[in-house]
Amino acid sequence: MSAGKLAGQVAVVTGTSRGIGRAIAALLASEGAAVAGCARQVSGGHFLDDLDPAQRARHLVAACDVRRREEVIRFRDLVLARLGAPDILVNNAGSVARASIETLPEETWDDVLAADLKSVFLVIQAFLPSLRGRGRGRIINMASIAGRRGTPLLGAYCAAKHGVVGLTRALAEELRPDRVAVNAICPGSVDTEMLAIGQPGAKPEMTPAEVARVALFMAADAPAAMTGQCVDVFG
Repeated sequence: MSAGKLAGQVAVVTGTSRGIGRAIAALLASEGAAVAGCARQVSGGHFLDDLDPAQRARHLVAACDVRRREEVIRFRDLVLARLGAPDILVNNAGSVARASIETLPEETWDDVLAADLKSVFLVIQAFLPSLRGRGRGRIINMASIAGRRGTPLLGAYCAAKHGVVGLTRALAEELRPDRVAVNAICPGSVDTEMLAIGQPGAKPEMTPAEVARVALFMAADAPAAMTGQCVDVFG
């Protein structure tokens, strides 16, 4: 068994091909968890590339569009068959679109809400029975400073991330009897492709690796009683 804070545990992380999700998956893996990652496409770089080659066989990567229920169910079944029931679930996948509300196409609104909010619902609903069956667990949802404040030209993204905050708090109360902690991370500007799209010219205040350490705290070090919290990672 690998040494580390998460030795013997299974973690599921969505959106692991780049940015924050990739950093979280790699860090949880380095701490001993068997990690199942997913992204819409897995042909390019992935968190497995950031690991020692000898350790890669312990983990898995799968193509999954988390906006689509049937793909989420297929991913869940693969994870349960290959790694077993998860102890940690990190909802990180998402997208952003920059436009005024006046000009934002309806299909773009729908896509952003599906990628950033509906996906969280679908993934949690799929994996929740196995988490509940263990009588413990950690769910970590990636929200944003945009889930705390309004940002011009990011109306759909702000609406979705505010929704993630509300869902996190509601689910935390729902799952208290099951001892499944549900918390969210609300990062400020992070050096990712999404920042470049959402706020061109913005200066990043932190790296994906720094946000990943917050996720590790929630997964490994936070007390079980810490639930329903939305941790702001910005000044």
